[in-house]
Amino acid sequence: MYQDKIVLCGASAYEQKYYFNQDFDSLPEAVKKELQIMCVLYTEEIGGILTLEFDEEGNLQFKTEALDADAMYDEIGSVLRIKKLQTEKRELLESLEMYYRVFFLGDVPEEVGKNVDNGD
Repeated sequence: MYQDKIVLCGASAYEQKYYFNQDFDSLPEAVKKELQIMCVLYTEEIGGILTLEFDEEGNLQFKTEALDADAMYDEIGSVLRIKKLQTEKRELLESLEMYYRVFFLGDVPEEVGKNVDNGD
C-alpha cells in the first residue's frame, strides 16, 4: 500500500521551510504544532535538513542531510540533538509510531486484540 518510507514532516535550513505530509492531517493540532516546532528548532540550531520518516515496520526515523559545502552544519551536534529529542519526546514519538501502525499499516496492538477476542 505504501512505499518503503513515508515522510511525516521535515524542515530545511536552506529554504527556511517546514513540510507536513497531509496524509497525517487527522493528527491533533497540538501534535502537528509540536512536530513543527521540533523540526524548525532543530534546523535553526543545527542546520541542514531534518525529516521524520516511517520505515516499513512503522518505526519513526530521524533523517538528516546537509550540503557538502555547508560549513555551518553541526554534524556532532546533530547526533546529540536527535538523541535528546528521542529522549525528551519519547512518548510523542511512540504514540506516532502506534498511530501509523494502526491507521496506515492496519496492525492491531496485541493488548487490544486480546480484549476484542475475549469480548471485554
